[in-house]
Amino acid sequence: MSRQALSTPELRKPAPISGRSRSGLAIMLIGAALLAATMLLGSHIGEYYYLATYTILQFVVLGTAWNILGGYGGYVNFGTAGFFAIGCYTTIVLNKMFPMPLFFEMLIAAATAGVVGFGTGYLTLRLRGVFFSIATLALAIVLQTLIVNWSFVGGARGVYVIRPAISGFFVSYVQFLVVLMVGLAIFAVAVAWAVEKSWIGIGLAAIRDDEAAAETSGVPSLRLKLIATTMSGALMGMAGAPFPYYVTYVDPATAFSLAIAVNAIAMPLVGGTATWWGPVVGAILLGSAQQILTVTISSAANLFIVGVLLVVFVTVAPRGVVGIVRGWKRGRK
Repeated sequence: MSRQALSTPELRKPAPISGRSRSGLAIMLIGAALLAATMLLGSHIGEYYYLATYTILQFVVLGTAWNILGGYGGYVNFGTAGFFAIGCYTTIVLNKMFPMPLFFEMLIAAATAGVVGFGTGYLTLRLRGVFFSIATLALAIVLQTLIVNWSFVGGARGVYVIRPAISGFFVSYVQFLVVLMVGLAIFAVAVAWAVEKSWIGIGLAAIRDDEAAAETSGVPSLRLKLIATTMSGALMGMAGAPFPYYVTYVDPATAFSLAIAVNAIAMPLVGGTATWWGPVVGAILLGSAQQILTVTISSAANLFIVGVLLVVFVTVAPRGVVGIVRGWKRGRK
């Protein structure tokens, strides 16, 4: 081919933006908008609104982390609260022994929860269906029993955590926590998006549809499931690491809360599993509804509402909001 042919306008046109690029760009733009809004509004936002935003973002991370194994791979994990608590108590231990910036505590919490996730996966992923789910629930119970009897972290009495002094761009430490959680939510969603579009997501989808057929076709099922449990556990641990500074008092009942375990499963199911944006939609919808109910009615109504919505979506729209939107789009064509 001649140089003239290579320099024609048709060959020098930029390639169209792919769907993957648009999705990644959307994640970055939404995250940047959230960060800018949090920083610019500053003191104009009340303390409660910061805390409510933090809670919703926390469930974005937890729902996204759960979806990596439960949505893409089809392995329902009931041990979310256990991995979340590992992150909480890793921060407490480090705060007592080697005080350091929260960012490094989050990294260590992620590594600790990731190792536990890998070990748990190696021991339990040969189980399938309800047997795997029961094993993960047993893990959370064992971890809670260990924490209750560990006096160094407060045991059953719990422990108080003092928030460090804050300066610079942030109005308060709570604002700093919200900004940090915005960044963590962006990171978690980006990880899930990358997994969904990669060979890992394709392999996990094959396992979810028919594991025996996937193994027969050469899919390395155990390796993929171990990757998923490690990534999922690490993200859950990172979500739990800032929690002691958020509540300033942590006891086993709080760290291993039933609400954390239920919401981490309910939000992907309501939003839609097996997609990176399903847990985000579910966390925003359910999280916002719970915060409104807490103020207007009672905090005790939260789990009741979650239970009702779960029954409705499982029976009427098992594919969640994502399935409703996709069905609506197909109907318009």
